[in-house]
Amino acid sequence: MVGKPILHYFNARGRMESIRWLLAAAGVEFEEKFIATPEELEKLKTDGNLMFQQVPMVEIDGMKLVQSRAILNYIASKYDLYGKDMKERVLIDMYTEGMADLNEMFILLPLSPPDEKDAKIALLKDRTVNRYLPVFENALKSHGQDYLVGNRLSKADIHLLEVLLYIEELDPSLLATFPLLKALKTRISNLTNVKKFLQPGSQRKPPIDQKTLEEARKAFKF
Repeated sequence: MVGKPILHYFNARGRMESIRWLLAAAGVEFEEKFIATPEELEKLKTDGNLMFQQVPMVEIDGMKLVQSRAILNYIASKYDLYGKDMKERVLIDMYTEGMADLNEMFILLPLSPPDEKDAKIALLKDRTVNRYLPVFENALKSHGQDYLVGNRLSKADIHLLEVLLYIEELDPSLLATFPLLKALKTRISNLTNVKKFLQPGSQRKPPIDQKTLEEARKAFKF
């Protein structure tokens, strides 16, 4: 019998968090093997488990998958979160790529030098309200449906919820002029599997604190 997927990454959000979100939304239980030392990461490399010498890596269905977007696409396809045809899939991909760009800014923000952080936050806020959120608000307005594509839950909706929650952590007022996105956030948050993932004690990861970040930077030299 095939076991649970096993996620290999650090005990932090990073590029694994979207994978955790997608599995959780699909109702898939998973295990995590946290990389706590440089030696553990090196062993994954020397054992031939990391095709491109980097994590995240997910063991699933007898495979060891790397590259975040490839992993997400596989999970979305496997659990019917990737649209019903090619036209829906390309829309989902376009929305998801935009979210990935915004999400990357959130991932990199804690790594910014202190003297650059205010400028990075200002840029992030500007891009959020002027480049990214209007796209998704207008998409919902254009068809009047509950979800971004095909009026059914897809990976685009899950990734969008993840990003909306990061935006709320940064500054809740950024969502004030996007009523359809706020309604989408509430709607998806109340889905059974998602609601469970949002509860305390789940495998969802909190924002990284500065002390933990500095210890990780020192240990892994990034």
